[in-house]
Amino acid sequence: MTTDATTGQRGPGPGQTAGLVCAHNHLYSALARGMPPPPAVPADFLGILENVWWRLDRALDLEIIEWSAKLGALEALEAGCTAIIDHHESPNAIEGSLSVIADACREVGVRISTCYGITDRHGPEGAAAGLAENDRFLREADGRDVRGMVGVHAAFTCTDDSLAAAAELAASHDVGVHIHVAEGLDDIAAADRIRDLTRDDWMIIHGVHLPDDHGLRGTVVHCPRSNMNNAVGYADPARFDNPVALGTDGIGADMLAEFQLAYVKQREVDIEATPDTAWSWLENGWSLFPEARRDRVTWSYEPIEPWHLAFTPTIRAVDVEIDNTLAVRNGVATLVDADEIRAKAGEQADRLHRTLENLD
Repeated sequence: MTTDATTGQRGPGPGQTAGLVCAHNHLYSALARGMPPPPAVPADFLGILENVWWRLDRALDLEIIEWSAKLGALEALEAGCTAIIDHHESPNAIEGSLSVIADACREVGVRISTCYGITDRHGPEGAAAGLAENDRFLREADGRDVRGMVGVHAAFTCTDDSLAAAAELAASHDVGVHIHVAEGLDDIAAADRIRDLTRDDWMIIHGVHLPDDHGLRGTVVHCPRSNMNNAVGYADPARFDNPVALGTDGIGADMLAEFQLAYVKQREVDIEATPDTAWSWLENGWSLFPEARRDRVTWSYEPIEPWHLAFTPTIRAVDVEIDNTLAVRNGVATLVDADEIRAKAGEQADRLHRTLENLD
């Protein structure tokens, strides 16, 4: 390893990076894989939300949330991702949910910033409970390895009063708002509704249907795999003046794979695009979660350079060091029993799927 002469901190050596950052995740969805089919085949993005994800979040309880977060954090760690910025929703298990997620990630060894995505889908009482959970968690978070924001599901599921309340709460805690924006056509009016509320510390997730000159402040988080899976279109984030970071929207936390996909998706529409742009989006995660810069990941490949990484499959994290603690050695987690987590997560996944089968 090398040492930075200015800061005195160790820098990555050959075949190494700092810990990667997933700038947008939904850890509650880690147990969704293999879930029963939706009651109706979705015909559009709103149909996907109504028949898949909004049913899933209603089926969650605190025990399912715990093991979903542990599995998601474990898989992130095994992929060299040491910091996750999470966005959570569980309308039937709101109180305490953010602490369950934070404790699960702390046990695995992954740094976490989480928030509760408020919405008026469940009435004003549901929105108020979401705000209260954000407030409670932000009062208790240590501000370093466990951090928080104020979450909003999306403008189209919130009243103007709820959006303003979320912005006010975030400002009172000196944190940003973490919100899905213009992911689908149903939220196309989002920019006009939140423009005057946004600050530089906001996280604007997706932005697929934002105009080039949207006027929103904050970091745009690009989730190419999710956008393709939901058939919502291509965000083309290079067109924005905002900083851009990379997230997964709940489809794991393999950030090298997300970088590779971000590059080839941009290349599909711009023959002059290079891997450097998508790599810069990945690097912007360190601005959002700078503590991850202290972590070290040793990879199965070198050099760790965008033009190599964009075209090299199956690169694995060999060793992962978090705050001088070896959390992965030779590809195996050291702080927890990975087999136990996978087994117990599987049990909770079965229970979750049975609940979904009986859900109205």
